[in-house]
Amino acid sequence: MEQFKIPTGYQSDLNLHDTQVAIKTVKDFFQQTLAQKLNLLRVSAPVFVAPSSGLNDNLNGVERPVSFEIKGMDENAEIVHSLAKWKRYALKKYGFSHGEGLYTDMIAIRRDEDIDNIHSVYVDQWDWEKIISKEERTMETLINTVRSIYSVLRKTEKYMAVQYDYIEEILPKEIAFVSTQELVDMYPDCTPKEREYKIVKEKGAVFLMQVGKTLNNGERHDGRAPDYDDWELNGDILVYYPVLDIALELSSMGIRVDEEALDAQLTESGCNERRELAFQKAILNKELPYTIGGGIGQSRICMFFLRKAHIGEVHASLWPEEVLEKADANGIHLL
Repeated sequence: MEQFKIPTGYQSDLNLHDTQVAIKTVKDFFQQTLAQKLNLLRVSAPVFVAPSSGLNDNLNGVERPVSFEIKGMDENAEIVHSLAKWKRYALKKYGFSHGEGLYTDMIAIRRDEDIDNIHSVYVDQWDWEKIISKEERTMETLINTVRSIYSVLRKTEKYMAVQYDYIEEILPKEIAFVSTQELVDMYPDCTPKEREYKIVKEKGAVFLMQVGKTLNNGERHDGRAPDYDDWELNGDILVYYPVLDIALELSSMGIRVDEEALDAQLTESGCNERRELAFQKAILNKELPYTIGGGIGQSRICMFFLRKAHIGEVHASLWPEEVLEKADANGIHLL
């Protein structure tokens, strides 16, 4: 278990009942505005998939999916880690066209997560995906999309500041763009998380680009599976969160791999066995559309806009007994 941080003098401005009302207010406004901005249609999505499909998100490659048997089936099912791959398959299956996209409420269980103020074994996010052309697989497309999503974040904050007097607008007008290599060059003696904190504390909001690729120092800023994001055209939206004095990741997103990027990244990561999985085969054979997509944390969004100190204040999960005791002793009510 990671450290549970109690902000000095913290007290929630909303009781449990009013927090539930506020959560719905945030979610309704954000997802409706996002769907309009990116031309997305809400669809239903699976909670579990077959391992042989290749559709589950392997995250950093070490996290164990929750697996269970299904009566009458020869293969176990896996609870999804995310829907990063499924969405691309769904866009083709559902008959979406260029410029159209989908979003869904994704529920995952990440049993190997290190639990702290912003991490839980329960994960909920808006997973979204949109069809683009091969010619649109550019940094310009990525940057323009990030700016669109950031505009939705700012509109949501403005809306919540009107609804609740205690919420002040803290997001800067513009989001900064910095690559992981530039961040290493700026802070060579810091850890990746220390670098994120320094740049976000300075800028307020940052899109940290090219996550997963090997940097000049021979390291990676962070792990990223080789078979959904193109490591040259991806990144994370980070904001400074004063309640906890941290860099808070709200979204991971990117332009998805084409056949060339997938081939190169599978080789570099030593995951060539995935070439035989159905989803990866479909990309290599150019059978799936080119897309851009990502995940936006629902509880992270609620936590940020409601200025909560712990993610357990905005969603129900299981917590170690010592966490529950410490939270209760400090007036933090975990669901």
